[in-house]
Amino acid sequence: MTSQTNVSLDVAIMGREFRVACPDEERESLLQAVTYLDRKMREIRDHGKVIGLERIAIMAALNITHDYLAAKPINPDDHLHRAQVGRLIELLDQALAPQDNLF
Repeated sequence: MTSQTNVSLDVAIMGREFRVACPDEERESLLQAVTYLDRKMREIRDHGKVIGLERIAIMAALNITHDYLAAKPINPDDHLHRAQVGRLIELLDQALAPQDNLF
């Protein structure tokens, strides 16, 4: 049985700070994912067709998912893919949670 050490990272997406926990060995890949997501969300915002952080996040998630599925077919029974999608959903939930307090 391997033991994983979790670390907490402070990351910025679209100028907003978020604290995210991940296994220490996945730290670098999480930082790459944050950079990629931030870039995609800024591209969507800069094109000016989508307004609001929540909508930008959803459009970025849809675009990234579409690109991923087009590049590599997903087997819905594949545990690794489900875990990766679960982590993406957790990141989106964490990023969007502060939005709930705005309304």
